[in-house]
Amino acid sequence: MKKREFILWFENLRNKDIPIAGGKCANLGELFGRIGVPVPNGFAVSASTYQGFLKRSGAEEKIEEILSETDVNDMESLQAASDEIRKYVEELPVPKEIEKAVSGAYRELCKKVGKKTVAVAVRSSATAEDLPGASFAGQQDTFLNVYEKGLLKSVKRCWSSLFTPRAIFYRVEKGFSHSDVLISVAVQEMVFAKAAGVMFTIEPVSGDVEKLVINGSWGLGEAIVSGQVTPDEYLVDKADLKIADKQVVRKERQIVSDKKGSVKWLSVPKTKREKPVLTDKQIVELAELGMKIEKHYGVGQDIEWALDEDDRLFILQARPETVHGEGGSARKGKQGGGTVEGKVLVKGNGVSPGRGAGKVKVIVDVKSISKFKKGDVLVTKMTTPDWVPAMKIAAAVVTDLGGKTCHAAIVSRELGVPAVVGCENATEVLQDGQEVTVEGQRGIIFEGIQSAETGPQAQVAAPADMSAQITTATKVYVNLSIPEIAKKIADETRADGVGLLRAEHLMLSIGKHPRQLLEEGGDQEMIDTFAQGLGQVAGAFFPGPVVYRCLDFKPDEFLELPGGEKYERDHVGPNPMIGYRGQYRYIKEDDIFRLELRAIRRAREEMGYKNICVMIPFVRTRRVFRETVRVMAEEGLDHRNDPEFKLWIMVEVPSACFMIDEFCREGIDGVSFGTNDLTMLVLGVDRNDASVQELYDERNLGVLRAIAYTMHVCRKYGVTTSICGQAPSVYPDYLEFMIRCGCTSISVNPDTVVSSRRSVAMLEQKIGLENALGLVSKPKIAKIAMEDVFFWRNLDD
Repeated sequence: MKKREFILWFENLRNKDIPIAGGKCANLGELFGRIGVPVPNGFAVSASTYQGFLKRSGAEEKIEEILSETDVNDMESLQAASDEIRKYVEELPVPKEIEKAVSGAYRELCKKVGKKTVAVAVRSSATAEDLPGASFAGQQDTFLNVYEKGLLKSVKRCWSSLFTPRAIFYRVEKGFSHSDVLISVAVQEMVFAKAAGVMFTIEPVSGDVEKLVINGSWGLGEAIVSGQVTPDEYLVDKADLKIADKQVVRKERQIVSDKKGSVKWLSVPKTKREKPVLTDKQIVELAELGMKIEKHYGVGQDIEWALDEDDRLFILQARPETVHGEGGSARKGKQGGGTVEGKVLVKGNGVSPGRGAGKVKVIVDVKSISKFKKGDVLVTKMTTPDWVPAMKIAAAVVTDLGGKTCHAAIVSRELGVPAVVGCENATEVLQDGQEVTVEGQRGIIFEGIQSAETGPQAQVAAPADMSAQITTATKVYVNLSIPEIAKKIADETRADGVGLLRAEHLMLSIGKHPRQLLEEGGDQEMIDTFAQGLGQVAGAFFPGPVVYRCLDFKPDEFLELPGGEKYERDHVGPNPMIGYRGQYRYIKEDDIFRLELRAIRRAREEMGYKNICVMIPFVRTRRVFRETVRVMAEEGLDHRNDPEFKLWIMVEVPSACFMIDEFCREGIDGVSFGTNDLTMLVLGVDRNDASVQELYDERNLGVLRAIAYTMHVCRKYGVTTSICGQAPSVYPDYLEFMIRCGCTSISVNPDTVVSSRRSVAMLEQKIGLENALGLVSKPKIAKIAMEDVFFWRNLDD
């Protein structure tokens, strides 16, 4: 192999060079040298370099042998093959002449851009990538902010990423031979972006060819491409380059370059959080570049862009838009299931995808939900558990208050009902009987009824790829509260079990306060209702575990039920969140608790669902816990003497963290972190109080240390650890923190099970590779908290 074949400069590449440079590098060369749009300079490590590397090391035969024994429809087999190949490739030595050529090209790039040293982005470029009708984009790896010292290692990791499970399966699905798809690697000057994003020259949902969509957020574009932030969205009419619509969201987080040679998450400065990332002039300038690229290629484009600190726009990548672009269904936007257009009445945060249309019903007081009719659009300030009956039959849900972790968001996603929260003034702007269309994905309420996808059948979490079948060491459970949809969610998500089955809905379905129900002689009704609901969920997920959290009704949540005012008025204190709730009620009102326990025992013993576990909420003290356990044992649920019965506790109170060794010695089998309450109590912040909302942060070091310490102690005692808060699905770095600390499972909402499983698999693979190579872990979140864990671990050793 000659040296000149190792390195191919962008300025010399064209689109026809895909066989030697891969789709990404060939397109970058076309953009750089022929179309003349601003592209950061760089070079490609050729596909023939990769091919020669394999041949000289004898790796081709080894890889073919592994793949020939792999069943791509068996995710365990596919994952194992991927892991084996990647580890094998990354451990192979690189011939000196290749190493010398790559280092020499890097130094030449430094000269070209006029710098002594330059940070580069190292991107995979498969020879079948970015083709019309078959986009391999996103299947291989990218490494940002790399310098010469780490360059060769990043190139090897790009090579090995040709064998991710998804890439292997996709090649089989598209009819590509594994040996026919080679990989080049793009080494490109890094743009230290103050803003970045993605542009589609065809409206990506409807396929409208007359519209162009730009998404943008602060920091590097990796945050948007990987789906970790909600970006601004700008809609441009291509005919006259007028901005048809702008959705500017509050932007809390950004990925930025670390000068040490990596990237990191930082908070967005307060002055920029609600500011558009692009000016109108920059939007138009970017749209012009997009149209220029689309005109050159003749098909719609998916383009990555960046804006540097000097307000210069750069194009980082362009590839065909594969859904509508090549013989697809491009059309004007108002047809069928396309984008809703019309007068915008209200905007908010889209938290449950889908589209719902109907007549508005504004209900401020839950006492009035009896007036709500099936197919109406529920509009209220905020929902609590007693709103669920109306939400189940709503075409859509719209609230003034709330965010991604509020009740309305959680339940709406679970039901598959489109929802928009945090609208601020929806209850004032929208009028009873007004016909509207709610777009749950975009967070917009339009005037008038347009074609809708409503109700529980709209969408819950149907897997779009094979991720639902991946087997992970960290179990991925689902949060549930409504038994009627358990089978549907089990089939669609293939979750490993239920990590949190809330009891409150079962009580609400009876329609009376439990104390009044007992006084009216309704003991058996409560037992029957709870046992039937438990059995419905346990059967849907059998033999996977179903962790049932006993009633944790706070006094204010059941006030509106018949009997609620009578039996709760003396308990409603200034802050019900830290009042008469959780296990403390079990020893004060054990007659209600005993009915719940009898229902659990019936579902376990008579129905045969031994997969039902019990979780005690809001555990504060060991004395009350022991009293609770005593009552449970009296009702035939004794975790100390029945090895098949598992008892968990919720860790929501700091005392449970600091006394976790005491609870472990009481024989508990598992703990689950309720990060919402734990964060409030560690920080002393009510997350529902807008005046202190900015202080509420589940990633605060104090919260993370409490979680890390608890998991460390649980590991010593062999106690399962899980998390049922929303943090792992909202913050990917939080998930990495949990897994590195030894979390054995996570439990997420139905709409994020599949994506969470994919994230878990990637993290486990990453950590496994680090361990195999003897690398030192560098967690992206709470480094001090992680160091605490390692300190405790080493101290014990």
